[in-house]
Amino acid sequence: MNTMKTRFWNVDTQHDFMRREGALYVAGAEAIEPNLTSLTQLADQEGIVVVNTADYHTCDSTELSDTPDFRNTFPPHCLQGTPGVEFVPATKPQAALYTYCIDWKAKDVDSSRLREARNIVLYKDAFDVFAGNRHTDRVVSELGDCQYVVYGVATNVCVDFAVRGLLERGYDVVVPIDAIKGLPNLPEEDVLKRWEAEGAILTRTSDIKKYIRRE
Repeated sequence: MNTMKTRFWNVDTQHDFMRREGALYVAGAEAIEPNLTSLTQLADQEGIVVVNTADYHTCDSTELSDTPDFRNTFPPHCLQGTPGVEFVPATKPQAALYTYCIDWKAKDVDSSRLREARNIVLYKDAFDVFAGNRHTDRVVSELGDCQYVVYGVATNVCVDFAVRGLLERGYDVVVPIDAIKGLPNLPEEDVLKRWEAEGAILTRTSDIKKYIRRE
């Protein structure tokens, strides 16, 4: 069992968001990849469990629209069976033996696999991973009392839901602001101010080691 009191939470660093040719490119997302690589390497070095969230839509997903408003609906992206769902190399879990993937359609969670995993992948069908995968609350509950370092895309959509969801459930949250990127049509500064007001710590990737908690 992992005794670290810090977990990393990697939000949606998938091809469709992180690459210019992706279906829903977050402009400038490539700029945070060196920091994503640093965080992935740090997790590997320290044996930190990483919860990776990933959009995993069907054509019937409610957030997809051919006439999107880019707030509640978006163009088709991260469709199951397409390359767009894959994590970019900077964050892609490498050791399959220690990676546990949980589909939003799965009927149950294997607690023994969850305890052994160093990388957990939560496939979701909504912006909010706590709504988009019915097992998310079970996963964070079984991971126990800990602090989460949250990073990824997009700041003002799925990262926002992850940070708020964890804070609302009583977890300490640290966000390296140079490892997140937002959609340009939505205000980002207000999101960061709200996170701080709600108790999140905003820092930089180079300082994350200072916040790692051990037993």
